Amino acid sequence: MAWALVIVAGFFETAFAVSLKMSDGFSRLWWTLTFLGCAGVSFALLSIGLRSLPVGSAYAVWTGIGAAGTAILGMVFLRDPVTTLGLLSILLIVAGVVGLNLSSSSAH
Repeated sequence: MAWALVIVAGFFETAFAVSLKMSDGFSRLWWTLTFLGCAGVSFALLSIGLRSLPVGSAYAVWTGIGAAGTAILGMVFLRDPVTTLGLLSILLIVAGVVGLNLSSSSAH
């Protein structure tokens, strides 16, 4: 259950990052409110998940989903450049998160 909370928190991190961009420096009210709501939910879910998970692994999953998700949404919807290096970098983020989790689970 704790991992599910962290994963959902990562999706809300993606949403708050995109909302922050769309708020245009907090000048657009609804996007600003969306940012604040998503950030609050994301941090709340992460904090609940951290009650029973190792901080390094949980934080890596949260930020990995946030970073990769934001980059992908930026490419798909916000006209961010799509490059081979960018796509490879997203894969490296995912691989790093998986590797960190595998290394922490084998240490127990």
